[in-house]
Order: sequence, then C-alpha cells, then structure tokens
Amino acid sequence: MSDARSRGFFAARWQGQVGLPRLFWRDMLLVGSMANLGLSFVALMLVAKGVSTAIAVAVHFAPLPYNLFLFAAVWRHPQRTAFIGGAAALWFAAATLL
Repeated sequence: MSDARSRGFFAARWQGQVGLPRLFWRDMLLVGSMANLGLSFVALMLVAKGVSTAIAVAVHFAPLPYNLFLFAAVWRHPQRTAFIGGAAALWFAAATLL
C-alpha cells in the first residue's frame, strides 16, 4: 500500500496535479531543505566519528535525486512564474553545492 501511495505522490507532482504553492513552499522549500540539512548534519557526524569519507559524501548527496525531482516538477508545473522558476533554480543550486 505504501508503494502505491509513493507512486501517487510522485506522479501527482510530476503531472502538475498538486498546487504550485504546496509543491514549491511545502515540498521543495520546507521538506526538501529539512532533508538536505538533516542528511548534511548526519554526514558531518559520520566524519567526526571517523567513518569513511566516501560514506559521508554518499549520505550528504543522498537527497540529490529527490531535489532534482522537485526542481523538475516545479519547473514543468503549468502555473510556474518566472519568480518561482528562478527561486527553484537557486534552491536546487544551493542544495546541490552546499
């Protein structure tokens, strides 16, 4: 059942069936940013504990596919404005580089 829900979650966003404010503000900026910050913190803790750098880097970049999905879903949303598109691009760049 959770597999069907997760497919619905991604499909609804990809097909523009979720409102742009919810997709941009909640899914991208709030949830996406919290996932990035949380996993970056975990990666730093792993480095501090002496875990392999490769594992810490993998943990740090683990949300990258989700970030790319959110950016693409916002970018292809039929109600996207130039401001929202630019803000989504800046968020994606910052989430990837930081």
